[in-house]
Amino acid sequence: MKSFLRPGRSPQSGFTYMGVLFVLALIGVSSAAASVVGHIVSKRDREAELLFIGAEFQRALRSYYDAGPPRARSLPQSLEELLRDPRFPGVRRHLRKLYLDPMTGSGNWGLDRAANGGIAGVFSLSSAAPMKRANFTQEQAGFMQARMYSDWRFSLASAVRPSSGGPNSPAHPLSAAALAGG
Repeated sequence: MKSFLRPGRSPQSGFTYMGVLFVLALIGVSSAAASVVGHIVSKRDREAELLFIGAEFQRALRSYYDAGPPRARSLPQSLEELLRDPRFPGVRRHLRKLYLDPMTGSGNWGLDRAANGGIAGVFSLSSAAPMKRANFTQEQAGFMQARMYSDWRFSLASAVRPSSGGPNSPAHPLSAAALAGG
């Protein structure tokens, strides 16, 4: 019987080559899986950052509103007014810096305006679908039904809680009517 092998070659000579190809294929599949996991982790981190930044904007809007005289409270006309409140002679900050939207990477935010034109809330301009669907804070409970990040509204009205002074005590003075009128 005639052998098709060259003289001096053993039948196992292609085994190492096949092993190297298998290892390379395994590395490729592992890299692809790691990339997908990395993308998911990155998106979850950006979601958490958006929730933090949104809460910061809510706190700043609350602080701006509460800093005004009780009978003439107002909302800022621009986000820059949260950095330096023009109603006071000295420097009064309600927000340390204007944050970038982590979902778009832009400094542009969607603005919810009250009837008087003041800013009552902010939201991301991203139309991507959120991954997080549960375990929101009480103020963010409406986010569970959101179809996109732009549905996550960080507004002053959603941060309002009734006072805890008793069953007959008035709610916080900021109401929907107050937002509509300024």
